[in-house]
Amino acid sequence: MTDQRPPLPPFTKETARQKVRAAEDGWNSQDPGKVALAYTPDTLWRNRSDFPVGREEVIEFLTRKWQRELDYRLIKELWTFEAHRIAVRFAYEWHDQTGQWYRSYGNENWEFAANGLMHRRFASINDLAIAESDRKMHWPKGPRPADHPGLSELGL
Repeated sequence: MTDQRPPLPPFTKETARQKVRAAEDGWNSQDPGKVALAYTPDTLWRNRSDFPVGREEVIEFLTRKWQRELDYRLIKELWTFEAHRIAVRFAYEWHDQTGQWYRSYGNENWEFAANGLMHRRFASINDLAIAESDRKMHWPKGPRPADHPGLSELGL
């Protein structure tokens, strides 16, 4: 367990926010291999009805996800934290192959190993079909720009 992913637990409000933004930026890369490196090799997930275990299954899961969820844009926000755990709320927008847009809302509970890698991730998510004109997340693929509003500023 020599790999480290700062900031390390125990978290402060500032380091918890840093961890949340790093996760958001990683997921907005839509690079399954890169995202998986933020998790322990034996990570345990619950994501809707999927239960990936380990980095390889996470990579397979994320590959399928981003093949289905096109033009994906995600915003995460710190909800609360304690020691080695962080809870976040999030929303993301995407469209399917028919062009139907969705906004997916959810909550995640994260538990970290001492080296700062996420060991457990539990996500609950709901999807809402939206018109393309109702989208709120407009930026090129990649990290959300620093001046783009967050969830609370967008009223989400």
